[in-house]
Amino acid sequence: MTTATATTRTFTPARRFNHSLTASLEKRILEHLAQRAPRWLTSDHLTALGLAAQIAAGAFYALARYHRFALLLVILCLALNWLGDSLDGTLARVRQQQRPRFGFYVDHIVDCFGAIALMSGLACSGFLHWPIAIAMLVAFLLLSAESYLATYTLSCFQLSTGIFGPTEIRLFLIAGNLALLRNPYSVLFGHKFLLFDIGGIIASVSMFATAIALTLRHTAQLYREEPLRDEPLP
Repeated sequence: MTTATATTRTFTPARRFNHSLTASLEKRILEHLAQRAPRWLTSDHLTALGLAAQIAAGAFYALARYHRFALLLVILCLALNWLGDSLDGTLARVRQQQRPRFGFYVDHIVDCFGAIALMSGLACSGFLHWPIAIAMLVAFLLLSAESYLATYTLSCFQLSTGIFGPTEIRLFLIAGNLALLRNPYSVLFGHKFLLFDIGGIIASVSMFATAIALTLRHTAQLYREEPLRDEPLP
């Protein structure tokens, strides 16, 4: 037995939990699609599709600064990103082709690069001020880092935060894009603001608060499981 094979066999994937609003329906849809996917289609193809679609969504956001109807192409890219990002793991499980270490690493580093591309496009779109786009990106990466560290230390991977997961975020973006086609501004407390500025601030504050709350909770849990003990007397 090679070292790589031995390592794979002794690796125990973390438990996965998804309590988002769409989790149950999404699971049934993904399993239906995976069972009927053509044999030439692999999970690697779907991962690549998800990344390419998210990068394209960022590019179309930037283009929407000059042609607002590019937002419709963003919606298409978000749908393709959902298909690639969500179906790749399901397809691997249905075909018994799981690669738990490779899949976890690649899937989530791809998410980080995709988020950078998407937020960069939004920052260039004119529908969102760039400081808010940066705040959203930093908050997302911080929340992601907390999730990955918790997965490693607690062997528990939360796919959702409360009732919101990646699919809900995409749905919010799609709804926001449709609203932008009508009017990119919103009135709040008698003042006119960019609609995505309002949403971006709410999202940033929510993600930062969630990251802090999870950090405190997981730190307390880990301390209970690994308390600081007095050194034994000589």
